[in-house]
Amino acid sequence: MIGEMAAGIAHEVRNPMTTVSGFLQLAKSKKDMHLEYIDLMLTELNRANDIIKEFLTLAKNKTSDRKPQNLNDIIEALYPLIQAEAVLSNKSVHLELSECVPLYLDEKEIRQLILNIALNGLEAMSLGGELTIKTYSAENIVILEIQDEGCGIDREVLEKIGTPFFTTKDTGTGLGLAVCYSVASRHNADICIQTSDKGTTFSIQFNAS
Repeated sequence: MIGEMAAGIAHEVRNPMTTVSGFLQLAKSKKDMHLEYIDLMLTELNRANDIIKEFLTLAKNKTSDRKPQNLNDIIEALYPLIQAEAVLSNKSVHLELSECVPLYLDEKEIRQLILNIALNGLEAMSLGGELTIKTYSAENIVILEIQDEGCGIDREVLEKIGTPFFTTKDTGTGLGLAVCYSVASRHNADICIQTSDKGTTFSIQFNAS
């Protein structure tokens, strides 16, 4: 796995570096450079930086700023952003939030987890699909469920979900769900996945005790 991750980092970072290097060599041979070339280089450098930042988020010893938070408040604050993304692709988002006890959460990390899974769910659905975000409590557990109406996840893919740099997307880095699993681990939470040809449900279970 370490070898695969190292290869993944090398591949993902090398691409933007190659682009920047090529344009710098072009600039060296010319006295002027079009602004769009400079903009493209900045975009590629930012992409490389984002990949490195996401990779660093995987670190288990990353410090978290956890404090008592209401999970529903975080979801409601994110709702307009997720709904706007859904509307752009003729889909919808439905909230079913039940009263939950406060949890010790790092708000930024939980926002990232919810966004990653929700946006993946929206992408998995066809036109008219509905994404449901639900919270409820069971004994000493607070459960967050994000359910899509996509075609489900193949068994071969399901076995590799959460592995850094594994992706089924043409332009993906494969770090999104890996980061989600890392965030869950730092919050002592478990991620369970139920999938069928009628959709997929990600269930994040937080220990409330």
